[in-house]
Amino acid sequence: MSLCELKESKFTLKREQNGVLLNPRAVCNMCKALYRDPKILPCLHTFCSDCIARLEPFSVSSPGSSSRDSTAEKKQETGRGRSGKDSASVTITVLCPDCDAEVDIPPSGPAGLSTDHLALDDVFLETLVTDGPLGCDLCGEGDAESRCEVCSVNLCEFCCQAHRRQKRTASHSVQSLQELKSRGRICRPVLCPLHPGQELRLFCQPCDIPVCLECAATLHRDHHCRPTNDVVDQHGDQIRELVSGHLRPLLERLEESAQKVEDSQEALKARVETTANEVRAFARGYASAVEAHCLSLLRCLDEIHIQRRNQLHLQRAQLKQALLDVRGGVEFAERLMSCGSDAEILSAKGVTLRRLTTLAESSYNPHPATATPDDGSSISFLPRESAGEVDGYPVIGVINSKTVDLSKCTVEGEGLHQVREGQQGHFTLVCRDSAGQQMTRGGEHVLVSIVHKEKKNCTIETTVLDNDNGSYSVSYTPGEPGTYSVWVCVKAQHIKGSPFSLNVKRKFQRHAGTFHCCSFCSSGGSKEARCGCPGTMPGGFKGCGHSHKGHPGKPHWSCCGSTVEKSECLPQSVTAAVSPRSHLRTVEL
Repeated sequence: MSLCELKESKFTLKREQNGVLLNPRAVCNMCKALYRDPKILPCLHTFCSDCIARLEPFSVSSPGSSSRDSTAEKKQETGRGRSGKDSASVTITVLCPDCDAEVDIPPSGPAGLSTDHLALDDVFLETLVTDGPLGCDLCGEGDAESRCEVCSVNLCEFCCQAHRRQKRTASHSVQSLQELKSRGRICRPVLCPLHPGQELRLFCQPCDIPVCLECAATLHRDHHCRPTNDVVDQHGDQIRELVSGHLRPLLERLEESAQKVEDSQEALKARVETTANEVRAFARGYASAVEAHCLSLLRCLDEIHIQRRNQLHLQRAQLKQALLDVRGGVEFAERLMSCGSDAEILSAKGVTLRRLTTLAESSYNPHPATATPDDGSSISFLPRESAGEVDGYPVIGVINSKTVDLSKCTVEGEGLHQVREGQQGHFTLVCRDSAGQQMTRGGEHVLVSIVHKEKKNCTIETTVLDNDNGSYSVSYTPGEPGTYSVWVCVKAQHIKGSPFSLNVKRKFQRHAGTFHCCSFCSSGGSKEARCGCPGTMPGGFKGCGHSHKGHPGKPHWSCCGSTVEKSECLPQSVTAAVSPRSHLRTVEL
């Protein structure tokens, strides 16, 4: 409920009591009955005095520790003649039943709170409207016709005359109940709680409270008291200024904000309901699309099943016929050879050999690997693969039934053909289907063997890693140079091109030493040039290891005492020592 509705309900809601609707301004929200001695809490909510007394204390303040009592309340207690003992009593704080505000109850209890005279007027007016004829408050026998506004009692005709004859009440204002009911508003004097029958006609400015004549003459005799009608405008202006200048604009802003919140709540609720309907519609459509996709997958699976089943039936029929033919031929031949005489064998030899030859050459003779029954291991469901859209909804999940075609499989990588001794080689096997597309899953039985072509007992251990995407990484480390055969098999059968040839080269030998280049070449053919080595050569040239015109030979290394081919060595430092024009020069290569 919005703030505006709460405010409106405070004044317009009716409560049904004995079948009659009551004005809520005359009903206590705690006891749900007409007000009895209504008192105003500091938060401006009104309740019956006895209802307030039944509220559970929220907190209790010891004497002198609480500063919640206002100056006006202290002055009012002083003006009403409370003793010092009452003023020093414990202050009780309660929670307002309407707004949950923390409010202080005066030390004298609910009686010390201000009386809500407007509520009393509403109670009396509601009594006039709803209860019909009223009984006399004095005699209790006759029907009330008048009301004394000073004494606040209903009087029958007899008691009304007696009330006017008494000296003490002769001056009281007595009005007809019908007149009060027709006016719809009761205007009666407010009486002093300390001096019954005395109207509060004066206002004590130092104490800031209304007083009667007797209070002004006794308790407030030294105070400046003025008639209430002279000061009501001044003090009423403060209330009106606060209401019109601050609270009314604030109320309008609060009402506007509350209305915006209310509108936002309604818009939010409508938007949530709309979105929820969209979600439900989407879920229904998506569920329908998923169900349709499920049926499509099942139909596809049935088609694959029928196709594979027919292939197995054909294979079974071929094998069965071949089995009957071969078994019949074998049995006849064995019986002929075991039971027939020489003449019988020779007589049946021709037809028997022709039949057996035909069975051996043209009979159904599948390879053991291809004759392996299709157990459906290649059929799988891939739940995360995209399957496109169904009725505009994206769906996932496909049936995979691809099988490896050995003639389409490929091998990639330099490590398949050559590698150097002691270095790790790598290559990749890619399994493909009959269309040449790479398989999307792994799990194939892959066997890779590397065997020396000359030394059959020399093999290389291989490691095959399934990449789970149709490819397989193969790694190995050769320990001996030479030529090897690489067998790559899938499902116990060679792929296209297998076995492959692998050349393992000898590893580099590192030599530390000085390489002597040809000083004849480096000197431009000068006979005076000398090589760094002490060797001599024909023609008068000294120390050369190269082969050149008129000077055959091989380049050599002076490093480890032996002559080795340059191509087989990996020198750490190579020095060319030449002496052109009788000069020696060393260069690090």
